[in-house]
Amino acid sequence: MDAQVFRIAPAGKSGGGQADEGGKCGRCAYRTLCLPLGLSERDLARVESAIGCRRRLVRGDVLFRAGQPFGNLFAVRFGHFMTSRSDYRGERYVTGFQMAGDMLGIDAIGNGEHASTATALEDSEVCEIPYARLQALMVELPQVMEHFHRTMSQEILRDQSAIRVLGILRADERLASLLLNLSGRYAMRGFSPRRFQLRMSRDDMARYLGLTLETVSRLLARFREQRLIRLDRRELEILDMARLETLATGVQGAAGR
Repeated sequence: MDAQVFRIAPAGKSGGGQADEGGKCGRCAYRTLCLPLGLSERDLARVESAIGCRRRLVRGDVLFRAGQPFGNLFAVRFGHFMTSRSDYRGERYVTGFQMAGDMLGIDAIGNGEHASTATALEDSEVCEIPYARLQALMVELPQVMEHFHRTMSQEILRDQSAIRVLGILRADERLASLLLNLSGRYAMRGFSPRRFQLRMSRDDMARYLGLTLETVSRLLARFREQRLIRLDRRELEILDMARLETLATGVQGAAGR
């Protein structure tokens, strides 16, 4: 399905035609995640002028595919995405889950093509940012460059954390780490860190954690029995945050080895 595309009207200008005033950065609930603090109205208008358009996608739509030429970055305005790749055998594995305020496409800057495929996990919307425009904007506004570098650094740290999860932790520790990661990211966005919906399927979780679907299903059932979580379909509630954090650190597993 083709995504709906909307042009963003810059700050201080009246919307007309296909322009969408509701898409302004200044009115976005997640602007503190995408943009540096303290931008003036004039600077905010310059940022908005760098955004090409907004794109709306429905569940299952592909935003970009691995191997596709790079030209744009995408800031998630609302909804959830999943990025995935295929190994040399053609087996798909998940590289990350993205939500509102996250940036997609950063991994394509280095070699000029997307390294992963980004798929909408539900009805979602992104702000499309032509990279050439962003580069020019960063020259004009050093605070935007600093914020972008900070975002890239956070991406590196997230990748390093994922390596630790897959390379060191046991299966139950991996799952606990994923649930806590989602909890912390929802808290950063003003949502409950204890009650949220799992937008991804159990198979997606398994492909991200390097586990089988059966293992993830069994572990979720065990977490319920141990009163660590409550789970109804995809509605999750963390009942014992402290115990889940202890499990995620690998302390319990280390003691038993």
